[in-house]
Amino acid sequence: MPRRKPHSDRHADRSRTVAPLGGVFGRTEAGPDGDETYVVRTIPGTRAIKTYRCPGCDHEIAPGVAHIVAWPASGGEDDRRHWHRGCWNSRRTRRITRRWS
Repeated sequence: MPRRKPHSDRHADRSRTVAPLGGVFGRTEAGPDGDETYVVRTIPGTRAIKTYRCPGCDHEIAPGVAHIVAWPASGGEDDRRHWHRGCWNSRRTRRITRRWS
């Protein structure tokens, strides 16, 4: 009868695999301009504890309001922006009202 690998070796093999970007941080979608890939994460209202300003409509997202956080996949989390769900969903049919420097 063949000998089995020790239990700990099986888990070590799994830890070496790299998870896809969208699987860990959120899903990936086309950005507002359509030429860049963004990582998108849904924030439920129970986890929304601060006030943010939506770049799509330039209105505030109040604490307790479910929304979307998106950032360029190539830029990192320092470039993340908080969007209303409707503003993010219609990002291709309307212009961004607020540009960040």
